[in-house]
Amino acid sequence: MKFITAFLPLLAGASASCIPNRVVRRAADGLVDINKFNYTNLGGPLNWYGLDEANEACSKGSHQSPIVIDTDAIDYAASGSLKLNLPSADNAKFENLGSGLEVVLTNGSLVANNKTYPLAQFHFHTPSEHRVNDEYFPMEVHFVFQTAAKETAVVGFFFQLSEFGYSVPLFDSVFAHIDDIADAGTYTTTGELDFEGLRSHFTRHGVYQYTGSLTTPPCTEEVVWYLSTEPLPLNVQTYNKVKKILKYNARYTQNALGEDNLLQVAAHELN
Repeated sequence: MKFITAFLPLLAGASASCIPNRVVRRAADGLVDINKFNYTNLGGPLNWYGLDEANEACSKGSHQSPIVIDTDAIDYAASGSLKLNLPSADNAKFENLGSGLEVVLTNGSLVANNKTYPLAQFHFHTPSEHRVNDEYFPMEVHFVFQTAAKETAVVGFFFQLSEFGYSVPLFDSVFAHIDDIADAGTYTTTGELDFEGLRSHFTRHGVYQYTGSLTTPPCTEEVVWYLSTEPLPLNVQTYNKVKKILKYNARYTQNALGEDNLLQVAAHELN
């Protein structure tokens, strides 16, 4: 009952999910450059520094993300201290970057500590990158906000598979044409994006807060993280479609903040 009550505002207007007999795939709208990194073998997180010296923080930084969140020790954002401004949009560019799915949208902002961070994009990870009390979630979405001075804040939401087939209409609109960008290096257009339910969810629930880094190269530090404490519902059909394309694209959880980087510790032990 708690789960249903928490998500009723998000589910307004949602239609029942169904599995079509045949998926009609239309051509992608165009091509985009793919990421030069990935999550396996020599292209993965263990060798991001080896791919490019600009990624030095990935192997040597001491405030790296993602982390394991201890709910008894983590800081929580003060009530009313954050303002998430995400106006509705007719559509947005939806890209398959090879190692990630990204929606390019700049019509929005986050106000935190009297500083305004403009929205740059949002993207997805399967499974979740952060863990809460050692528990991971099926998927995580990151809304990346960045000022002209490259000051960065990220708002994140976990997804939990719905026991009742529910999903958030906003993300149904994002994933409506995901089959069209099954190939890396392609893009398509989302449906209409209405963020009202997501804003309401963010406002009504607690928010974990800490300062870490980007979870992708160049792993830049001094990134302020705000993670909603309550996961969003996602129906199994949508999750399976996303997972089939994203496969595995989550960086492993890092050292406790302020401690030696795990890769440096491992290198020391090997030597």
